[in-house]
Amino acid sequence: MDVKIYTDGAARGNPDGSGGYGTVIQFIDGKGTLHEREFSQGYNKTTNNRMELMAAIVGLEALIKPCNVELYSDSQYLVKAFNEGWIWGWIKKGWKRGKNEPVKNRDLWERLLKAKEPHTVTFHWVKGHAGHPMNERCDMLATTAADGDNKIDDEGVITNE
Repeated sequence: MDVKIYTDGAARGNPDGSGGYGTVIQFIDGKGTLHEREFSQGYNKTTNNRMELMAAIVGLEALIKPCNVELYSDSQYLVKAFNEGWIWGWIKKGWKRGKNEPVKNRDLWERLLKAKEPHTVTFHWVKGHAGHPMNERCDMLATTAADGDNKIDDEGVITNE
């Protein structure tokens, strides 16, 4: 099945502010009917990059069977990690980068790799805040979640902040 996943992450007061992600999954069934599902969640004390990764993870984890996925993100951090092979270099170096520094967000990169594994995924970069309708929708979902009251903390507990 061919699926499109649109993603965005947001953070207020990066790196320790509230954040959120927005994800939209679309596919057209055999009868030509468009199906769409939206996901979003707010987090306490997070970063924009973590939210960008979570948006992609949630989209891929929601897929029930192996799919051909076109994943759209305005995060060069996410897209270049795969399209320019950064992630394979990090793994080869034992999750180190540059000057032997540990890769940030390793927990989410590993979760993303696992979520991506059964699928054929092509990553596409889209310019953020440039009028792309689905990127704007995901941005609205992410910022609404970041600004909302029900957020998740590092232990996965929903808090009302």
